[in-house]
Amino acid sequence: MTLFRDCGAVMILAAAIVGPVMIHAQAPPAARAERFDLIVRGDFFAGFAGDQARLAKGMDACERVLAATPNHAEAMVWHGSGLAFSAGMAYQKGDMQTGGELWQRGMNEMDKAAALEPDNVGVRIPRGAVLLQSTQHMPADRARPLIEKGVADYEHVLALQSAYFTTLGDHPKGELLFGLAEGYSRLGQSDKARQYFDRLIKDAPTSGQAPKAQAWLATGAIPANQGLGCVGCHK
Repeated sequence: MTLFRDCGAVMILAAAIVGPVMIHAQAPPAARAERFDLIVRGDFFAGFAGDQARLAKGMDACERVLAATPNHAEAMVWHGSGLAFSAGMAYQKGDMQTGGELWQRGMNEMDKAAALEPDNVGVRIPRGAVLLQSTQHMPADRARPLIEKGVADYEHVLALQSAYFTTLGDHPKGELLFGLAEGYSRLGQSDKARQYFDRLIKDAPTSGQAPKAQAWLATGAIPANQGLGCVGCHK
């Protein structure tokens, strides 16, 4: 079974969600420490865009950290995301056995990372982003529990950020709220989806996701993506 209709596109979109939220929203300025994502994300995002050498570099960086610190949750979740991406590539080549093995290893690593540090935004956002994006073209019965887990990750992040959420820029707020709204929409929970789409327009009116929220509120459907990339902050 193919997990990714267009594996590269799906994972670039996942990266687009992970990056902005983590840049601006991991913690209040006074609480921020050096972030692992700053070390590896450039390589992973390039890898998700098709540069296998950069992906290998990012995976190697994670593996070196994990060799020294086996329970480094952020290195673990990024490494798991790389395995999930590699699973999609294997599926596209028709190698279902390898794809299944890589996918399960990736899920196991991301789940273990979340269990180790459940209150770390730098863990919950990457896992949630991968789950929400990689399920876009899965059969509904397989996708639903993973969408639910991804939505739960984003809900937990929103709760963790509640004390300072209003101080964040519209882009990171919009990305997080959009992920929640879209996730609930895909789960058939229209009331919850509407709640978050309304909040997105109210709290993040200049977010690149605001037009999609407005479209959903008007039509009940989200417009198809026009191209790839991180909307709203790099124009």
